[in-house]
Amino acid sequence: MARPKYPQPTPAELEALHVLWDKGPSTVREVMEVLEDSRPRAYTSVMSLLSVMAEKGLCDRDLRGRAFVYKPKLDRGQTQGGLLGDIVKRAFGGSASSLVAQLLEQTRPSSSEVDQIKKVVSEYDKKHKK
Repeated sequence: MARPKYPQPTPAELEALHVLWDKGPSTVREVMEVLEDSRPRAYTSVMSLLSVMAEKGLCDRDLRGRAFVYKPKLDRGQTQGGLLGDIVKRAFGGSASSLVAQLLEQTRPSSSEVDQIKKVVSEYDKKHKK
């Protein structure tokens, strides 16, 4: 029996999605050329990766001439929101405060980043206290 596909993008799929978000609709070769900056990959590996992503519903593909052109189904924010929601639920029992505490401990943000975080929290508070 085949292992079920995880609905969230894998690390390799996220790399490909970043290329598609940054470049826009792209062929396998175009994605491969960008990914080679971080780690060389075979054309067939990138083609397989994008095909699996299309099967999972992470991207659409259209035939243009002899090549498929891939584009993400969701924008960057929607994908990040889905990933974060999944992590909060699975790793932090749904607790946003536990996530933030762990995030602060792991990343050790600068004082300017902490000020920016406080600003975001303040804006969220104002928006949702109607």
